[in-house]
Amino acid sequence: MNQVLKTAVAVLLMCGAAFADPGPWQRTEVRSDCSTFDTMRSPFFGETHVHTGISFDAVSGGINLGPRDAYSFATGSSLNLPGNPSVRPVQLRRPLDFTAVTDHAEFFGEVHMCLTPGSIGYNSTECTQFRAAIPQTTQSSSLGVVLFGVQLTNDPSSRFAYCGAGGADCLSAASPIWIDTQAAAEEFYDRSATCSFTTFPAYEWTGNPGVQNIHRNVIFRNASVTNLPISYLDESKPQGLWAELRTQCLDAGTGCDVMAIPHNSNLSNGIMFVPENADGSPLTAADAAFRSEIEPLVEVMQHKGDSECHPDISPNDELCGFEKWSSDQIGIPPSLITVVQEPQSYVRGALMEGLVQEQLLGSNPFRMGMLAATDTHNGTPGLAHETDFIDAGHLGLRDATPANQTVPLNIGVVGGIEANGGGLAVVWAEENSRDSLFSAMRRREVYATSGTRPIVRFFGGRIPRNVCRQGTVVDRGYQSGVPMGGEIGPVASKPRFAVMATRDPGAPGFAGTPLQRIQIVKGWVDAMGTAQERVFEVAGDADNGATVDTATCVTSGGGSDSLCEVWTDPTFDRTQRAFYYARVVENPICRWSQVLCNAQGVDCDGGVIPPGLAQCCAAGRPKTIQERAWTSPIWYRPEGVARMRGKVSFGSGVGQDMLRLTLRIGDVPADLDPALNDISVTVSDDDEIYSITIPAGTLLAKGNKFVYTDPSGALNGLKRAALTLTSKGEAVLVVQTVRMDLSNADRTDHMVHVTLRTGDYLATHNRLWRAVGNRFVTSRR
Repeated sequence: MNQVLKTAVAVLLMCGAAFADPGPWQRTEVRSDCSTFDTMRSPFFGETHVHTGISFDAVSGGINLGPRDAYSFATGSSLNLPGNPSVRPVQLRRPLDFTAVTDHAEFFGEVHMCLTPGSIGYNSTECTQFRAAIPQTTQSSSLGVVLFGVQLTNDPSSRFAYCGAGGADCLSAASPIWIDTQAAAEEFYDRSATCSFTTFPAYEWTGNPGVQNIHRNVIFRNASVTNLPISYLDESKPQGLWAELRTQCLDAGTGCDVMAIPHNSNLSNGIMFVPENADGSPLTAADAAFRSEIEPLVEVMQHKGDSECHPDISPNDELCGFEKWSSDQIGIPPSLITVVQEPQSYVRGALMEGLVQEQLLGSNPFRMGMLAATDTHNGTPGLAHETDFIDAGHLGLRDATPANQTVPLNIGVVGGIEANGGGLAVVWAEENSRDSLFSAMRRREVYATSGTRPIVRFFGGRIPRNVCRQGTVVDRGYQSGVPMGGEIGPVASKPRFAVMATRDPGAPGFAGTPLQRIQIVKGWVDAMGTAQERVFEVAGDADNGATVDTATCVTSGGGSDSLCEVWTDPTFDRTQRAFYYARVVENPICRWSQVLCNAQGVDCDGGVIPPGLAQCCAAGRPKTIQERAWTSPIWYRPEGVARMRGKVSFGSGVGQDMLRLTLRIGDVPADLDPALNDISVTVSDDDEIYSITIPAGTLLAKGNKFVYTDPSGALNGLKRAALTLTSKGEAVLVVQTVRMDLSNADRTDHMVHVTLRTGDYLATHNRLWRAVGNRFVTSRR
C-alpha cells in the first residue's frame, strides 16, 4: 500500500470510517474488495474434485453435463441426472462457497474427437468402440472405456495413433476444451463485493502406473494458467508434473500460482508417498522443500474411501476402519491380487514418514494439510449427504439403480457397496475470494469432513488454559499460538493445544448429528529415529450411550452440541519432532447403504432379499457410520520458532518508522551459521513490510554472539542484528531497523507472516499483530 493510500487510511481511522483489514496475502487479480472480511477468518465450505462430461469416465456413464452445470449446481441450482427409466432431479441442501471442476486432462482432445462427427479420429477403432460403450449401465467397464483406461496404466504412456505425430491433433483439440473450462470458471466467479461464490481453474492429472493410483488435482490460484493442462500422457511421473508446473507456471513470470493435491493414496499400493526422486535417487533438502510447497494438501476422504489410516497398520486406533476400500489398487478386486496395506498408502503414514525425512534432511516433503472431496463423475459438487447419495450416486448410470449401487468390488468397479458420498473441504479465510482461499490452502489452514458441516478450530502454542471457559479460543489462539497447518517450536516446557467444535446445524429436512468426542492424533520420531503414533481422547465421551436402530435408522442417546478443550501432551519430549491433528467424531447414524437396503425392503433375517441386493446382507458390511472431521496438523519442530516478538513504531512523518523483531529459535539448526550462510528475514501481510538478507560473514563473532551494527542503515535499513547462542542450545535473533518507511505495515489488527531462512533451514510464523496507538505489535502473552 503506497504512502498516499496509507495517509487516507489513517484519516478514515480518525474519522471512525470502516474498511477492510488486509489479509496476509497479495491481491493478484482485478476484482472488488469483499464487503465481508473477517480478520479472525471464517469457514468456507467447498469442493476441489469434480468431474463432468468432459471426463472420459463420466461421459461413458451417460453424463453430458459440463463445467457450467457443475458450477450452477454448486450455487444451489437443481440438475437432472440420467436415470433408469427416468431422469433423477438432484439439488444440494446447502450451496457451496467455492468449487474447482477437475476433469481428467488426459483425454480432453481425444473424447471431443471421438464424439464429434467429421473430426480426425472419429472413425478410428478406439473412438468407435468408445461410442459403442456409451452409456455404461453397469459398474464394470466395457472394452471401449478400458482402452482409454489402459493408456493411464502404462509408464511411460503414449497417445492413440489418431492423435497424429507427437499427439498434435489431440492437443489441438484439447485447447478449446481447456479454454472453455477456464471461461466457465470465470463466468461463475463472483468478482463483485458480494463474494458469494468462488471458482478455480483446475484439472486432474490421472496416473495409474501398474494400476496403482497416483492421481493429483491441479488447482490454479487465478486466471493465469498454463497454455494446456500437463497430463499423465505428457509427464508420467509426479516429479515431471511438478517440474513442468514450476517452469510453465511458478517461474513463468505471468502471475501464475498453482498447487497439486494427491488423492486416493489408499489405492496406490504404497507408491503415492515414496520419499525419492523420479529416478529413484534419495531426496535432497531442496527436493523435499519443493514437494511440500507444490503439494501442501492431501485429499484424505472421497467416494472411493478414506485414506487417513488403516487398522492393519494402526491396530490400536479403533476408528481406522472407517470407510475402508478392500483393495489397494484402483479397479482391481482383492480376489485377484494379494493385498498388503502399506503405511505410505495412508496420510498418517505419509505424515510420519515426513518427520523421519525431516530428521534426516532438515526438510519435510510430506507436510500436508487435509481436505476432502466427492470425486463425483456426475457434475454434482458437494453432494455428499448420506441420503442424497442414494438418489444421485457419483457415476451416472453406473450407479443409478439400487442393484448397481450395492455391487461388490470387481474388475473396473470404482463404486458399489464400498463407495460413499465423499466429503467436503473447509477453508479458514478472511473472505470468499480466490486469493484469500488459495492462500489459506497454501498455509494449510483447512480441514476435511466426511460430508457433514461441523465447525472446527485447532490452535497450538502458548495457549492460556482458560480460553474455553472464557470464550477466547480464537482471539488468544491467533495471538499466542498458530492455527491448524502451522508450526511451533519449543514454546514452553510443554505446548498447549486448544480444540473447539460445534455440531453441524443441519440442512432442510435433516437435523445435524450431535458430537460424540474429540481426539488428538500424535505422530512423532523417537530417540531411535523411528516414527510412532498415538491417539488421545480429549473431549466428549465414546461411551455416551448414543445408538441407532438400524431397522428404522432412528437415533437416540446423548451427545454434545459443542465441545472445547485445552490439552497438553503428557508424553511431550522437546527433543522429538512431532505432528498433532484433531479428529472430531459425531454420534452414529445409518450408513447410506443401510438406508437404501431398508427402503428396498431387504430382510436379512431369513426374509426377502430382492434380486441384486445380496450385498445388503453380506457379512461385515457396515450398517452405521460416524461422520467426522480431520483438521490439518500442527507440526512441532525442536528447531522451530519458540517465541516471537515484533514491534513497528510509527513516526510522525514519512520515513520515521522503525521495526524491532526478536525470534527465539529452539535447537540451533546446523545451517544457522552466519559465517557460512546468508540469513534472510521477511515480515509481510498483503505487502512486504520489511525484508533483509544479511550476507554470510556480515555478523561478527563476539563471544557467544554474532553482531552487526550500522547506524546509517546502509544494508536495507538494518541498524542492528544480533544472533545469540544460549547455554541451553537455543538461539535468539534480533533485527532492528533505523528510522525508515514501513508504511506497508497496515495500522489495524491483522495477521502477519514472518519467515526466517538460512541455508536449507526455513521457519515460518503466522501471528495476529495488534494496532496500539502509534505501534503495531505482537501480544506479549
